[in-house]
Parts: sequence; structure tokens; C-alpha cells
Amino acid sequence: MPDSMQNILDRVAAVRNEFDKQIQHVSSPQEVEELRIAFMSRKGKVLALFPLIGSVAADEKPRIGAELNALKENIQNTLDTLKQQLDDDHRHDTFFDFTLPGKKPPRGGLHPLLQVMDEIKTIFIGMGFRVEEGMEIETDYYNFEALNIPPHHPSRDMHDTFYLGGEYLLRTHTSPVQIHTMENQQPPIRMIAPGRCFRKDTPDATHSPMFHQVEGLVVDRGVSFADLKGIVQAFAQKMLGEGVRVRFRPSFFPFTEPSAEYDFSCIFCRGKGCRVCKQTGWLEISGAGMVDPAVFGFVNIDPEIYSGYAFGMGVERIAMLLLGVHDIRIFYDNDVRFLEQF
Repeated sequence: MPDSMQNILDRVAAVRNEFDKQIQHVSSPQEVEELRIAFMSRKGKVLALFPLIGSVAADEKPRIGAELNALKENIQNTLDTLKQQLDDDHRHDTFFDFTLPGKKPPRGGLHPLLQVMDEIKTIFIGMGFRVEEGMEIETDYYNFEALNIPPHHPSRDMHDTFYLGGEYLLRTHTSPVQIHTMENQQPPIRMIAPGRCFRKDTPDATHSPMFHQVEGLVVDRGVSFADLKGIVQAFAQKMLGEGVRVRFRPSFFPFTEPSAEYDFSCIFCRGKGCRVCKQTGWLEISGAGMVDPAVFGFVNIDPEIYSGYAFGMGVERIAMLLLGVHDIRIFYDNDVRFLEQF
């Protein structure tokens, strides 16, 4: 049998009166939450009245709906106000020692690649080298031609360059800094050029389209290959330990003659052979050589008077050895869990 409108209104009034009585005894935020669950939850006393709307005549439903909504809103507002008041009172009653030091926000730090690059720069500065910076957007002339790499030279294929239109490109190595330096400064020259480089490499464990290099150049009277070997040997021992040995293997680069690739003895197995060095006992680092006289021709330095050597190294390669990282992509994932270790 359908409920009469008056019967439902009486039940609404009964719930309101019950709530008004119980709230008089609430004295803590926890008790407010218990009262909210009792009256306002899905199975609470207020929401349990709403199905009764369907039991009255159509012309009575608006009145019943308005009464139920008013009850719900009144109880919710009362609970919110009381909870806010009790929370404020609780905060004011809680002792707080204002002399305690504040919470410091977490501090940032240098990326591990920048840390390694700074260490490389520190070592070479200690050996009398100047740090020269260069532009990451270069011209074809400085990136290739002035380094004795003319158009259609097969070595250009190794660089797989990002061309920007016209004569501009993203530099594929920091060697252009050497050309700028020799144009603007007469020998003696003793410099390194650290910075970012870009090539169209498919990312894998040992390749990245963006990477960091440090290249060095020395030009003076009487500079020999023996000087080059001495500098590389000194750097290897300062960077990786006194027991590290260096070997040179004949190679070819358009801007050096003679040219060589150099390796460091494995710092993990001490040259005995392991998984990292592929059982060879050696870790491949980079290339070096005596500056080709043809390069001096582009910068108006007389090769009959001066000679020089150049060398390079990948910062990621050195960092992977020092930090025990076996995948170059980890450096660029920006995973805070990895970065926080350094």
C-alpha cells in the first residue's frame, strides 16, 4: 500500500530530530565522521528515505523531493561546519615547536654526464689546456670542408648529419671549434672543446642521436706523436687509475696524418679479459693523430714551422666505464631513481 505524503514527512522530521540530538554529543573529528556514515552514506538514514518518492502520487512527488533534498543539504552543511571547527580547535591545541628547523626541499644536482665532463675538463686544465666553447649549429665549411672533408668524401657517410637547410647543420663533432680557434689565435695553441654533438644514429645500447664529446688540439713548434701519446697516457691514468695502459692502432681520419685509434686497458679485469671488454682486455675509446698539413692550409698556419696533434673522446663512453652503466639510453631517460645515485 502506498505511503501517504504525511507519513513520509513525519519520517523526514524524525530523521532530522534524531540527527539534531546526536550531533549535540559530537566532540571530535572522528565522531563527526561516524555521524556522517550513519546518516549520509549510501546505506545511511537520509538516503534510505529517497526511494519513498516513488510511493506517492505524481503531484506529491515535488514536495517530497524538496523536503528530502533540504534534509540532505542541511545535514551535510552542519557536518562540514562542525568538522572544520573541530579541526581548527585541534590544530590550535596541538603543541608545535617553532624552533625546529624547517623541511628543506630536495636539492638538485649535476647530471652524471656533466659531472664526468667537468672532471675531464679539470684534468686537462691541470695540464695547461684552455677550454674553448663553440656553436652547436655550424656551417658545412667548418664542420667538414675546413677539416679536409670535401663534398662527396666517403667519410661524410660516417657522420649522417642533421642538415638544417642551406649551408647550416647540427655539428657532428666538436672539431669545428678547433678551426675557429686556429683562425682567431696564432700558435702556440693548447685547447680542448667539450660540448654536445648530433648524428642520425638509431638509439641503442651504445648510440644516441645526441651525445657529448671532448676534443683536444695542440699546435706549436716541434710537436710530435710522442707528445700526443704522453698526454693521452697521462689523462687515462688521472681519469681511470694509475694502472691503466694505452695502446694506439693505425687508422684513418681526413684531418689527421698519421691517424690512430686508441684504447685503454680494461679497468674491470685489468687487461685479463671480461664481458665488458669482450675478452680482449682493452676498451676502445676514440681517435687521434697529427694534424694534417692540409688543415693548416685552411687557417693560414705554416706547416713547415708548426705541427700539432688532435684527439677526441666520447663523454658517454667514459661515463659508462666509470659508473658501470651498460646502456647509453639510461643517461637520457631522466629517471630520477637513476639520477639520484649520483
